[in-house]
Amino acid sequence: MTTDNSPLTAEDPWHSLKQFTSARIALGHAGSSLPTKANLDFQLAHALAKDAANIPLDFGKLEQVLNVQGYKTLSLQTQAETHQIYLQRPDKGRLLNPASIESLQRTVQQIKAPDIAIIVADGLSSNAIENHAVPVLSLLIPRLCSKGYLVPPISLVKYGRVAIGDHISELFSARMCVVLIGERPGLSSPDSMGIYFTYQAKVGSTDADRNCISNIHKNGLSYEQAVEKLIFLITEADRLHFSGVRLKDETANISLEHTKKPANFLLD
Repeated sequence: MTTDNSPLTAEDPWHSLKQFTSARIALGHAGSSLPTKANLDFQLAHALAKDAANIPLDFGKLEQVLNVQGYKTLSLQTQAETHQIYLQRPDKGRLLNPASIESLQRTVQQIKAPDIAIIVADGLSSNAIENHAVPVLSLLIPRLCSKGYLVPPISLVKYGRVAIGDHISELFSARMCVVLIGERPGLSSPDSMGIYFTYQAKVGSTDADRNCISNIHKNGLSYEQAVEKLIFLITEADRLHFSGVRLKDETANISLEHTKKPANFLLD
């Protein structure tokens, strides 16, 4: 009688690749279904994504944190009256409501035309703004001030879409516009934040007029990387007088701390 010491199941060749991605690979199977752990992980990720899109952002807390750090803020709201309307009518998230327009116009009368209007909008992930907006602004605003740019009070916009920056920037008569907004949550990144930059933004500007820095979260683009890219775009747009598809991000990619440079056996 011979003894076979080989394993009962072969090792999944995909399993070793899981360390390089958050994508759902090498999940295995139980019959024709997913294993219990993979199924529960999926349900948790789906619940977190739904919460990110549906739980409202605490603007009061955000305003308080920014004020404590010495930043002036302006609370605004779009034409979307409720969260449900905001989700169903993207157009209403692109323009301010009358009360907010009046409030902003009063602020405009007290300051001269700024260089860069900064807008923080909840977007489709309140968690993204709650987790990442303040750290990014804490790095960004001192850099802008050191370069001599005039920045008005930060606009905190409830139920805002990306294009809300166009309306606010036009009312401020600002040369440039920066929008921090929660991105559509994914199953592996429910708190991803994006930054949209536009030169001479105005109502009617299109996506082709903007530059986007996306995927800002703990497993994505770092705060330092995002701010470095944005400063480059601002500097170049100020020099060239345009943004969008004609303005290319030429910043060198900064390696993430956890990324190791692979060895090249041909050079060793």
